[in-house]
Amino acid sequence: MKILAIETSFDETAIAIVQDGTHVLFQLLTSSSSLHESFGGVLPELAARKQVEYIIPMLSETFKHHPLSSIDAIAVTIGPGLIGSLLVGVEAAKTIAFIANKPIIPVNHVHAHIYANFIKQERQSTPEIEFPALALVVSGGHTELFYMQTASSLAWLGGTIDDAAGEAFDKTARLLGFGNRGGKAIEEAARRYAPSKRLTRPSLPRPLVRDDTLSFSFSGLKTAVLREWEKEIYEVNAFAYEIQEAITDALVEKTLKATKNYPAKTILLSGGVAANERLREKFAERSPIPFVFPPKEFCTDNAVMIGAAASFIGTPTEWRYVEAMPDLPVETD
Repeated sequence: MKILAIETSFDETAIAIVQDGTHVLFQLLTSSSSLHESFGGVLPELAARKQVEYIIPMLSETFKHHPLSSIDAIAVTIGPGLIGSLLVGVEAAKTIAFIANKPIIPVNHVHAHIYANFIKQERQSTPEIEFPALALVVSGGHTELFYMQTASSLAWLGGTIDDAAGEAFDKTARLLGFGNRGGKAIEEAARRYAPSKRLTRPSLPRPLVRDDTLSFSFSGLKTAVLREWEKEIYEVNAFAYEIQEAITDALVEKTLKATKNYPAKTILLSGGVAANERLREKFAERSPIPFVFPPKEFCTDNAVMIGAAASFIGTPTEWRYVEAMPDLPVETD
């Protein structure tokens, strides 16, 4: 199946053509992130206005390479996300579906992150995914753990009870003076810290790593960071190192705890935080089973993962029944 995929859940505008859920035939992506820097975060109204400006030229360019007549279905993110942004993509998809008499496949943005792992890469061997599998989605807004008996089944096991790991990276990065560069800035600063020099660094909690649930929590960690930072006794790179260690320890330990009750042959890592090299290193060091992760370009929001998810778990729907749902739940049976 050849799918036109549209993603506009946050500040990106992304379009892709995906074949059979595994092959990327075409993709475009633009972002308004640089325009939000002075606001300390994404301004929803500005993001939506820019998406209205971007989407028609991007669709026009897409159809130059892949005529609408060659498309079997349209996949679109319906949530969770910013309502104004979601509406841009959903209404564009519904209009195309109505005009061309094509089915729409509504897609949950969080679930879609998992399927970035299924994309085949040219000149690069894609690791074999064996089932059952555990899937960890770690992004700015979500930290969720799923169990997959097959490629088309998702069972939610647990998630964050307050803040997501990506949000913890973003907020602590601002506190340390890195502006809106988030986890990437923390990772770069942590790399400059040399534990062998025995420089003093703070001792931060590893939230919920010893409890029996599969829940995540990062709100208390942010509070601990603020408390320690106000002491003004730690070098910034040492602080960044400990923040990254605390967040990645919690993510790895919780995921590995799930393997004790949910037998799995593979761990799938996805979402923006999955691009963090230290997180990947820890899974490589500690995981008793193979783990896979997408290329970094598919860790952050993109339309390719939307098309992939639509192929594996999507249900073709008539355009009139598709709606934007900013609070779309990520929990599944």
